[in-house]
Amino acid sequence: MLALNENIKKLRIVRGLNQVEFAKILCVTKQCVSNWENDNVVPSIDMLCKIADFFEVSTDYLLGRSERRVIEVSSLTDEQIAHITSLIYDLTKLNRMKER
Repeated sequence: MLALNENIKKLRIVRGLNQVEFAKILCVTKQCVSNWENDNVVPSIDMLCKIADFFEVSTDYLLGRSERRVIEVSSLTDEQIAHITSLIYDLTKLNRMKER
């Protein structure tokens, strides 16, 4: 499992954001984001919650305490959820085959 600083950086990059863009979203400085990602400073509890909400992950996931991620699907139809579930199943199966 990754540490907090690594998770913040990974999630930011996956969203296609640079540090400046991410900082503006959270109303902090680029230096603040840089400090989190370089493990110089940890975000406050309030900021940790804001980061988790923005990336739609749990604080446990951010902190590296859990690898479990949840996808919000409440606005999707049953058919769309079935497609996503099938895709996740296929990708999980493929990853297990690669591990062998």
